[in-house]
Amino acid sequence: MADHAPVMMWVTAPDGCCTYLNARWYEFTGQTPEEAEGLGWLDATHPEDKARAKRAFLEANSAQQAFRQEYRLRRADGTYRWAIDAASPRFDDKGAYLGYVGSVIDIDERREAEEKLALNEEKLRLALDVAEIGQWDVDQATGAMFWPPRVKAMFGISPDVPVTLDDFYNGVHPDDQGITRKAYEAASDPQQRALYDVEYRTIGKEDGVIRWVAAKGRGLFHPDGVCYRVLGTAIDITARKADELRLRESEARLLALAHASSEVFYRMAPDWGEMRNLDGNGFLADTNDPTRAWLMDYIPEADQSKVLTAIERAIADKAPFELEHRVLRVDQTIGWTLSRAIPVLDDTGEIVEWFGAAADVTARRLAEDRLHDLNETLEAQVAERTAERDRMWHLSTDLMLIANFDGSIISVNPAWTSLLGWNDTELVGCNFLTLVHPEDHQTTTAEMSKLDQGTTVFRFENRYSASDGTYRWISWTAVPEAQMIHAVGRDITAEKVAAADLEAAQEALRQSQKMEAMGQLTGGVAHDFNNLLTPIIGGLDMLQRRGLGDERTQRQIDGALQSADRAKTLVQRLLAFARRQPLQPKAVEVAELVNGLTDLIGSTIGPSIEVVVQTKDGCPPAKADPNQLEMALLNLAVNARDAMPDGGKLTIDVTCETVGADEKPGLSSGDYVVLQVADTGIGMDEETRKRAVEPFFSTKGIGRGTGLGLSMVHGLTAQLGGEVLIQSALGRGTTIELWLPTSKDPISSGKSIGPSPSESKGHGNILVVDDEILVMMGTAGMLEDLGYEVIEANSAEDALRQLAEGLHPDAMLTDHLMPGMTGAELIRAVHAIHPGLPVAIVSGYSEVDGVPAEIPRLSKPFRTSELAETLAVLLSPSRG
Repeated sequence: MADHAPVMMWVTAPDGCCTYLNARWYEFTGQTPEEAEGLGWLDATHPEDKARAKRAFLEANSAQQAFRQEYRLRRADGTYRWAIDAASPRFDDKGAYLGYVGSVIDIDERREAEEKLALNEEKLRLALDVAEIGQWDVDQATGAMFWPPRVKAMFGISPDVPVTLDDFYNGVHPDDQGITRKAYEAASDPQQRALYDVEYRTIGKEDGVIRWVAAKGRGLFHPDGVCYRVLGTAIDITARKADELRLRESEARLLALAHASSEVFYRMAPDWGEMRNLDGNGFLADTNDPTRAWLMDYIPEADQSKVLTAIERAIADKAPFELEHRVLRVDQTIGWTLSRAIPVLDDTGEIVEWFGAAADVTARRLAEDRLHDLNETLEAQVAERTAERDRMWHLSTDLMLIANFDGSIISVNPAWTSLLGWNDTELVGCNFLTLVHPEDHQTTTAEMSKLDQGTTVFRFENRYSASDGTYRWISWTAVPEAQMIHAVGRDITAEKVAAADLEAAQEALRQSQKMEAMGQLTGGVAHDFNNLLTPIIGGLDMLQRRGLGDERTQRQIDGALQSADRAKTLVQRLLAFARRQPLQPKAVEVAELVNGLTDLIGSTIGPSIEVVVQTKDGCPPAKADPNQLEMALLNLAVNARDAMPDGGKLTIDVTCETVGADEKPGLSSGDYVVLQVADTGIGMDEETRKRAVEPFFSTKGIGRGTGLGLSMVHGLTAQLGGEVLIQSALGRGTTIELWLPTSKDPISSGKSIGPSPSESKGHGNILVVDDEILVMMGTAGMLEDLGYEVIEANSAEDALRQLAEGLHPDAMLTDHLMPGMTGAELIRAVHAIHPGLPVAIVSGYSEVDGVPAEIPRLSKPFRTSELAETLAVLLSPSRG
């Protein structure tokens, strides 16, 4: 379509270089693509215009703003014609600049007409000057000023108030005083004797009203050259200035519309004997006239033979048709059109139909002729611009509306049909509020009240119903005029959808950042709790093992130890949410794990709930910590039970899925095992679903839950590289999916290969390093209770000092997170001087950077049995 357009069109890349010019450019300029693309198109401009055009284009491209220039363009025959070059910047949906798309139009004849129009306007203005609308006379010697009442009124001064030259200068608007004084001084100067011809604003001395005045005058000089009088005329042109502003605005809208489309589109039968469709901007005669059956009815008889010959040649050659010829216009005048059509061929190469476009190439010339005929009076020019504005009413793609203040529609433009599907017969007389979305009625009524009070409404947005039942967002600008509402509405549905998508993405990012911040805070708190619980659990465990006190004391110790273990479990859940829970991931058959827990789940949730387990055959093992996964599954089952107080159905499903890039939120591409737990319970509303994985958030009430179950599951799957997806709605139950990455490791037998803790006393010297004094004391007490001798160091530096002074322990236990040197760094330093020294690291986190995987780890808090097992592995002869 661009290559068949009658105007020159072009497209650039972001750097400003042309990447495409249509066929019309090359026909007009005679350039080749190699000569024109890039910045070569500038070589076709007039040498005197080239630098200006290039500078304006590059500046506009750098600012990514609209470009518009007029310059002389060389035709293929070497002559130059004036052209207007205009372009708009393009952006993608992310706001990135893509370059320009523009068009070039021949305006040589319009420029000539504008020069003639300017001359005629000068004649008109001089004719009005001698009409003595307002005379003024200044005596240069005395400064006396003669103003009739008409001129005084232009300065807001009463008729009987005397005036001087100071009243004139003081009454001129401050922004215009300079040019006015300069013009007056030039008129009274004996050397210049210039014509006093100036337009300026006045500020009424008595009423404060701002008015526009056009003044002309000349100085009268004595034979000796002294100016003794300056006299002239003045006209109040306030109304004319307002009309000129409206004219400029109307012309700008008309030019934008001309850039959008200036063609008539048609479809013809294969032999051109039938006109199947005719549509466009209406410059042809009435297309609904039944006497006009085909294209020849629009062509004067003198041109028909030429057109038929061109048609016959195009049909015979199955080649594009192109011809410039005269046509009958809608105003019954003869105009010129450039018509192009291409044949549409079927699979056998036969012509199915023709599709063409006809451009009115006389529009600007005829418009200039009308301006020439009407330039005698400004009112006539306003009337012509109004007629042009009416054309825009029919051509605009924006909705245009005229209605009463009660909402009843008086008139609508054709865009209502193309955009919303309503025609004017359906709309005229009805109230436009019936088309407004019910949720927008109140705000729309409020805006109508503003219009009724005389206030212009800018960028008001509401939703309008289309004939197919859908709604589209419209942005309105409306003005009250002549006791009616005049409104223009632009379809912004696409922008609204894009804004909603952006808001959803921003909300997801905010939620992700919120969970990350909560995870960091939770992990730090859990670490401190681990340090507090370590000496508590260790001390209680030793008291229980030693059997101190009577039976009541032992019960109290046992109760305290159970509470400490519950606190330990709580901290483990916090760490799981924070993704810092020490995990032992391995290859796990999830289906086998689920089947093994079925009986336990059934007994836990009770007989009123039916448990259904479904597993898919052939699923690969998942990467998971089986103990943590069992805890997560039990947590989900208990949550499901609480959501079904009257009984229901719990379905546990194990499947395997492959995820592509960006297919699932929070998941990278790869293979996953999906553990799905679905209940038929009360479900969650959207706000609850969004907060379900937050730590300590619970809907069960005080004393019925910690609010850490789902947060622990979320942290566990995230730590494994998976994700938790929750689907829920009130009254429709809840489905929770654990997406676990598959494992390529072999399935472990699950049998322990290390030695079990010895019941006998331990032997040897153990170096304990910990900056927390209570933790170190508790650990030392448990070691001594096991029979080991303990050497304490309250920092990594202290431990290295003792080793340098000759200490030779049998093994070393070190905390990881310590001020200064960490445990991981200490192990590397110790192995540099004692390569064979057995070491183990103690930490409340899973990530211990820099330490080989074979180094034993002991998670805080721990009991004496766990400490004994770690030392048994550490001092095992097999490790030597």
